[in-house]
Amino acid sequence: IMYRYSAIKIRHLEPWKIAVIVIGTAVAAAITIGLLVYFLAYGKFCIIGAKIKAKKCRNGLKVTRLSLVCSPDADGVTAEALLTFWFSSTDSREALRERVGKILRRGLKKYTGPLRINVRSSTVSSKYITFLLKVSMAKSSSLRIVGGLSSAETGDWPWQASLQYNNIHRCGATLISNTWLVSAAHCFRDMTHPQKWTATFGALLKPPSLKRSVKTIIIHEKYLYPEHDYDIALVQLSNRVEFTSSIHRVCLPEPSQTFPYNIYAVITGWGALTNDGPAPNALQEATVKLIDSDTCNREEVYDGDITPRMLCAGYLEGGVDACQGDSGGPLVTPDSRLMWYLVGIVSWGDECAKPNKPGVYTRVTYFRDWITTKTGI
Repeated sequence: IMYRYSAIKIRHLEPWKIAVIVIGTAVAAAITIGLLVYFLAYGKFCIIGAKIKAKKCRNGLKVTRLSLVCSPDADGVTAEALLTFWFSSTDSREALRERVGKILRRGLKKYTGPLRINVRSSTVSSKYITFLLKVSMAKSSSLRIVGGLSSAETGDWPWQASLQYNNIHRCGATLISNTWLVSAAHCFRDMTHPQKWTATFGALLKPPSLKRSVKTIIIHEKYLYPEHDYDIALVQLSNRVEFTSSIHRVCLPEPSQTFPYNIYAVITGWGALTNDGPAPNALQEATVKLIDSDTCNREEVYDGDITPRMLCAGYLEGGVDACQGDSGGPLVTPDSRLMWYLVGIVSWGDECAKPNKPGVYTRVTYFRDWITTKTGI
């Protein structure tokens, strides 16, 4: 049993497991919640609710239909979406199509989630404009991490930070405000001097997109090494981080918020690609499933070691896991609006990606009030 400070490993998932993530959550939310619906009068997107409805815009344009067709491909799965607009404007049909397409593409460029949404073609008739959109994962997390087959791109996981001791990566962390990070307490064992720590942001360790010195380190009062319980710490930055599309905070859940077991979540980090193996320079990502504590406490799994302050995620068959160097990093999952919430903090496990030994994470909802007490967030 070991901590995971300084890879995420992953097995090959079936393409349609990725479809569950891509189509079941991201595609439906990203498209139907309004990423592709806009007021031409303002030249920007508007949110119209949880399901797409016929919604008039100021120039008489409204969405009438959204259809999805899914198919497997080399990266896992791709969706083709047909988005149809009805219009009553007296403007030229071709002029309208050009205006609509321009705004649509501009809005999609601002989207920084885990999908790639591209306009492939468009058609126009007497009263309708239809766009064919291709929707896929940026780089499918179904095949990735072990062997360095895939890296996250800049802006995919904008809350991810690297905590570095004397400029060497030791742990991950998650940005929760302009000045605060949350990480794992065990990352700071015998290394609690803030002046020797820095935090960097961006998909690459070297060169980073942004670097900040550390002002304060707060370790949970009940944490006692080498125990795994209460494995949480807060890091205050010396200077603010101004949010951009590629660097910004994650959402923190409320203390009462629940996350169903067996849903998919994403882990990210710069940890080893195999147990005790080499670490990458580029941020890695992998998809895991939340596992209920009763299962995780079974004798053949962790035999009662999982406390209410811990959460298991991974696969009982093994193959996908966080590893050394990923400690302190985020375990996140999206809600129906594609708002990403911090569910867990990489904490410990029995080596990496072994059968019946999923990753163990600090349960963020348990410590939500503690975070507020220390940071005001």
